[in-house]
Amino acid sequence: MENLELFASCLAGLERPLADELKQMGIKRVRPLGGGVAFFCDVRGALKACLWSRLASRIMLVVGRADARLADLLYDDVLDLPWEDVVAPGASIAVSAHGMNEELRNTRFTALKVKDAVCDRLRDKRGARPDVDAQNPDAVIDVRVRDKRATVSLDLSGASLYHRTYLAPDDGAEAPLECALAAGLLALAGWRARTRDGAAFVDPACGDGAAVVEAAAMACDLAPGLARDRWGFHGWAGFDEDAWADLLDDADERFERGLAAAVAQGAVDGTTSARPDLDVVRFAGLSASSPAISRARGRAKRAGLRQAVSIEAGGTEEAPVLVERVSAAAAGASEPAGADKGATCLVASVLGARERSSEASAQADAAAFVAAATAAPAGSAFAVAGSEAVEDRFGTEPAIRAELGRDRVAVEALVFDAPPAVSAVVTVPDPSGGAEHRVEVLEPASEQFSSRLFKVAKERRKWARREGVTCYRVYDADLPDYAVAIDVYAGAGDAEGNTYLHIAEYAPPSSVDAAKARRRFDDVLALAPVALGVRPDHVFAKTRRRDKGGAQYRDAGRRSYVTQVLEDGYLMEVDLSGYLDTGIFLDHRTTRELVGAKAAGKRFLNLFAYTGTATVHAAGGGAVETTTVDLSQTYLDWARRNMADNGFAGPEHSFERADVMSWITDTRRKPLRYDLIFVDPPTFSNSKAMGNRTWDVQRDHVELLIGVTRLLTEGGEAVFSCNLRTFKPDVEALAKYGVAIEDITASTIPHDFERNPKIHQCYLVKRA
Repeated sequence: MENLELFASCLAGLERPLADELKQMGIKRVRPLGGGVAFFCDVRGALKACLWSRLASRIMLVVGRADARLADLLYDDVLDLPWEDVVAPGASIAVSAHGMNEELRNTRFTALKVKDAVCDRLRDKRGARPDVDAQNPDAVIDVRVRDKRATVSLDLSGASLYHRTYLAPDDGAEAPLECALAAGLLALAGWRARTRDGAAFVDPACGDGAAVVEAAAMACDLAPGLARDRWGFHGWAGFDEDAWADLLDDADERFERGLAAAVAQGAVDGTTSARPDLDVVRFAGLSASSPAISRARGRAKRAGLRQAVSIEAGGTEEAPVLVERVSAAAAGASEPAGADKGATCLVASVLGARERSSEASAQADAAAFVAAATAAPAGSAFAVAGSEAVEDRFGTEPAIRAELGRDRVAVEALVFDAPPAVSAVVTVPDPSGGAEHRVEVLEPASEQFSSRLFKVAKERRKWARREGVTCYRVYDADLPDYAVAIDVYAGAGDAEGNTYLHIAEYAPPSSVDAAKARRRFDDVLALAPVALGVRPDHVFAKTRRRDKGGAQYRDAGRRSYVTQVLEDGYLMEVDLSGYLDTGIFLDHRTTRELVGAKAAGKRFLNLFAYTGTATVHAAGGGAVETTTVDLSQTYLDWARRNMADNGFAGPEHSFERADVMSWITDTRRKPLRYDLIFVDPPTFSNSKAMGNRTWDVQRDHVELLIGVTRLLTEGGEAVFSCNLRTFKPDVEALAKYGVAIEDITASTIPHDFERNPKIHQCYLVKRA
């Protein structure tokens, strides 16, 4: 019990900082290994590591090692271990197994063999088997198989130490990881040593506040496990209750002294406000999101640090002001007195574990970080985890570069000991007539893009108000070097009052340097929300590349962001992030109006219907019956919602999932006929649901339109549209089969797409 073997697991990349942390606790025999640190100490040292470690995920007491070549050998070796000296009498157990080899290929089977061995040993020694409780065990036995050996341990922590007690029950699965990254980043930046010198801390993109709470907790000497009420060592036979009580008493006293000292040092002129959220304190976070601010303040309160932490609203422009105030407060001054007078700062943000709604949010976070770093006093340090945008904007090499975590949770951590290099600044007028904004950019030429965007947006807003248009294109590769399409969406329904931007990048040709193109796109994401007066988290970016047959998006399939917009008074559901397109083609706005104008009293058919927006216009225009056909059940369900949201429900509105070409063939054999048909096929498709067939609009349009005209009533007509810019209808072949086609493209191009009139082509189709 005086020389226990233990292992502290941790996030990859934190092994050496964790070893240093354990040494600072007085533990002398410490050895960093892959994924953690092996160490030896007595019972009190083991309990202290559980209570005080910020970097360890779990503290394991190594009970022994076993032969894992065969299941029976594993059982025999585990049976020989002294479990009566490890598991407390009456404690329930559970076994967690990790790793496999050629013989032990199933972790559940491995866990079962170890559980049987432990239970059999305790039955022999105590006369009764322990209870097994998979949900809430008193003692968790951990077995890790590697090659031919297995290490068997008792988990003294019981649950991940990264799951801090200040986290709320509804915090997501990423929250413990963000806490771990925050603690690791602070360790890499040497924050503990800086706290002894009275340094201030600012997180200019604090999100839910993990980094600022961790920083304040370290400065206030708050043991991370102080408020934890459930531990794995409660099921340990070697648990020393008196030693644990002493450790808790000592931790209470240390926190009380540390908090009092931090609050006193952070107070201006020795006074504090009755409103802690307005105090100028040593530890501050900044966020542009009201919900995030609320969550961050809740975390600080649950941690017992509300007096010492200030979470404020703001972004890039407020970041330098906050740094100056916090630095002055740490130095005991009532007013900022210049870079040489204030206390040094650590400016730090954890961005990698955070799930953002948009890339523009990441750019805004990076811009706020750099703005804060620029304002920090001499001698300050700057640390960030998980943002390539920060390094691009910093313009200098980091003093420390480390990868934290592996695989899907791998995040790069950077620590800079020098301020950002001087960057170009673009002055952007406020779209509402307020004060101008200064935006740091990576490319000086981005000023031209900003000016163009602001000018076009001003004209486009006036046009939209005059025409009653709420969703429109404001920029479409107007400048060749800034090849993006920017669309404005005004929220409706529950999202009324919100404005969103959808930015689609056209991938540059191979002749353009990829890094330069990326910097330009980052500048677009930084400038567009400022020039258009839209919150960065309401900006959604997608990159698309030109392929044969049309434009394709990449990096699709991200988390959906669903809202509603209005078009001609109709509610339409859009997803600004999760799909290849948003659910409504803005260039077809006039075409849908044409459909609505022609639909009164008619039977309407929508082929390749997508989300049914044309069906909504037809129903609203007075169609007596509508049929919506698409191969995708997802889009058909979407179309149903769009119809229902506008009050169009009932047997007169049908939705059919089918391959359109096959559906046309089947329907031509029936007496069904339609007065008005809308046909908007994709440029190309090789969907598995089509079997061995593929679809190519240029190749297959003759067959399609022949079939469509056979479904028309006498005097009926079809509106045919496609987005292949090189499309040419085979007029002679169509005429041969009695199909008349009239080009009406010019009349269907909306004003906001006039700059690029080849955005689509549109035709009226009738029987000759």
